[in-house]
Amino acid sequence: MPFSDSPSPVAPLPSSRLWTASTTGGVAVVIMLLLAAARPDMAAWLLVGAAIVALVTWLGSRPVDRAVTVLGPAIAAAETPAGLGDNRLLDAVFEALDDPVMIIAGGEADDIAGRRIILANRAARDLLRIPRAGSLLVSAMRDPGVLEAVDEALFGGLGRTTDYTAAGARERHWKAWVRPLEASPGGGRTAILGLRDETDVRRMELMRVDFLANASHELRTPLASLSGFIETLKGHARDDSVARDRFLDIMAAQAERMSRLVADLLSLSRIELNEHIPPSGRLDVARAASDVVDAISVLSQDKGVTVLLDVPPLEARIAGDRDEIVQVIQNLTDNAIKYSAVGGLVELSVRSDLDTEAAAAPRLPGAARLSLLTPDRDATARYVAVTVRDYGPGMAREHLPRLTERFYRVEGQKSGDRPGTGLGLAIVKHIVNRHRGGLMVESAPGEGSLLVAYFPQLDAAPAIEAAA
Repeated sequence: MPFSDSPSPVAPLPSSRLWTASTTGGVAVVIMLLLAAARPDMAAWLLVGAAIVALVTWLGSRPVDRAVTVLGPAIAAAETPAGLGDNRLLDAVFEALDDPVMIIAGGEADDIAGRRIILANRAARDLLRIPRAGSLLVSAMRDPGVLEAVDEALFGGLGRTTDYTAAGARERHWKAWVRPLEASPGGGRTAILGLRDETDVRRMELMRVDFLANASHELRTPLASLSGFIETLKGHARDDSVARDRFLDIMAAQAERMSRLVADLLSLSRIELNEHIPPSGRLDVARAASDVVDAISVLSQDKGVTVLLDVPPLEARIAGDRDEIVQVIQNLTDNAIKYSAVGGLVELSVRSDLDTEAAAAPRLPGAARLSLLTPDRDATARYVAVTVRDYGPGMAREHLPRLTERFYRVEGQKSGDRPGTGLGLAIVKHIVNRHRGGLMVESAPGEGSLLVAYFPQLDAAPAIEAAA
């Protein structure tokens, strides 16, 4: 912090005892010297008496000196509330704040590049990736609203609050507040800039709006079908057993579709709400993939599709939520089975210890390729990649950018034997994003599709498998 760490000098304390002893001794010595001058025959004895008085005076003053020396710092500390005179405590408090806080110094009013961060706490340094002091504000935060608020505080003396959205793969919303500070002794202008995280509040608002909009739109069709069949069964088809059985089967399918839709919407909303919070669990991706293959064995057998699993000999551990990673692998494998022909083949593989380029490397010659999600750049990161390959009808290039949109289905692939809500890949993208990973797709008409989800790999240190 921009404060001196040297302790303040302790002022000498007044002492009535010290003053009395010194004065008395001095007067006595002066009187004895005058008597010695008047009576030379008594000079020797008077000088001896003066020496004794001086010695007693000095000895009497010593306890007072010691009291001043010992009690002075204690009294000075007691006069400072809670020991705040120690700037190290202020440093510790500043560093311990959860909200990012910075002290900004201004240059000339027309020199935007002159705004400099002279102090930043740990939260600010981690968020904006800036050094402890000396960074230019414009290089750390490029939001025009925040820069304008800082200028108003520096040169107008006005406090202001504005919105700030942090850049990156995971969008975060902050409320930025700026307040002017008193001028420094050198005459420079300073202001304090703080950020308050409002991501949860924004996500809750968006979740409510999106859920209502999507539910009302997607539930309209199955509800209309149910209402129509109910009216038919109550009318002329009341006594028609064949029509009644057929209508009841359709109604059951529509009700099941609505149930899946509501479940997927709730799942997607929950994932989006926590997308900015890194997961804290640990799991082996290879073991999760094996569990998924076992879970979907009934579906693959009914469809007559063979699922081949290829996992590395060593554990492929990542930091993640086991249920969410299982959901990613299951959604990708379900899609591959759904769009495979009867008797087809789906290949599921897990690879570990890959860099970013190797994890997202192309595998289908001549196929269109697109990165749907790219993690923040980190040259030292290693990844675990989950690859799902099918040999179905494939997709044209123009469909790839929209695969992770809600309710998007490739035209011509909406037949009744492929039920789905259109939310599977949207859920996959948000889960992968929460885990700081990436998502890539390759496809070509008639050649099938390949999707790769990759996640940052943990170090080789042993970890405990997260509970299922």
